[in-house]
Amino acid sequence: MGESMNDFLRAVEQSESIVIIGHIRPDGDCVGSCMGMYNYILDNFPEKEVDVYLGEFNPEFMFLNGADRVRHQVQEGKRYQTCLALDCASPDRFGAFEVYYNTAAQKVVIDHHASNPGYGDICMVAPQASAACEAIYGILDREKISSRCAEALYLGIVHDTGVFKHSNTTKDTMCIAGDLIRLGAKPNEIIDRTFYSKTYIQNQLLGRALLESVLLLDGQCIAACLEKEVFDFYHATSVDVDGVIDQLRVTVGIEVAIFYYEYEPNTYKFSLRSNRQVDVSRIALHFGGGGHIRAAGFSLEGNRQEVLEQVLEQVRLGLEGK
Repeated sequence: MGESMNDFLRAVEQSESIVIIGHIRPDGDCVGSCMGMYNYILDNFPEKEVDVYLGEFNPEFMFLNGADRVRHQVQEGKRYQTCLALDCASPDRFGAFEVYYNTAAQKVVIDHHASNPGYGDICMVAPQASAACEAIYGILDREKISSRCAEALYLGIVHDTGVFKHSNTTKDTMCIAGDLIRLGAKPNEIIDRTFYSKTYIQNQLLGRALLESVLLLDGQCIAACLEKEVFDFYHATSVDVDGVIDQLRVTVGIEVAIFYYEYEPNTYKFSLRSNRQVDVSRIALHFGGGGHIRAAGFSLEGNRQEVLEQVLEQVRLGLEGK
């Protein structure tokens, strides 16, 4: 990754203003990537103007240094010399913040999604990495990573590996996590605070999803759905269903887990997980989404049963090895 490090450092050193963006509905890896990069740049280049733009994210991530300074709305007319696009497989996943990518003089992309086509002026994709945070660690100067940068990167790795349980966890992942602990990340605090701790509303939604789940495709698949009226009743947002899909996945005998929820009338966000056989990233790509072999997502329009039947057909093909 030596040349990638040089490309990244040149891009940062030559820029007076830098914007950092990630994908819509940011998860732990996206937030960790952006905040890790934010802290690394300000720690080592304090004279730079650096702003982070992300959608609303899990409030448990607010302990990260600088999280309270993340901007959630576009600033009209604001332009930056360099855009750092992190943990995002394609520009259409930036949402409203795509404007900053389009208007930046220099575009740098750091990602770990195998579906990334290689966009941007400088593109560093590490599909073997468990998380974008792991890929970012690979291009940073280890001796210049502060404790606040380390804890952000550790957070991202924890969330994209399911606390080191998913099949994307490698020896390198564990070694990097260990080094981040050496640099100041506190695993017990980060894991308990952001992964296992649940609010009352999160527990209520998890309970509803589990009660309404159904076994399909000869018991090889489990699916659960929450309608918009449930979210409205609890005044919940997408961050309140983090972890639902992972609980469905560990059901005994399941190969594919499906969790989907209605975030706009007749528009559903799908999360898929698999355990051994099915490449759910191929299913996500079929529907215009993306992700990883064992974890992926996408959106579909239609009524509740219609969209599920479309997805089940692709899952069936995956189970048949097609």
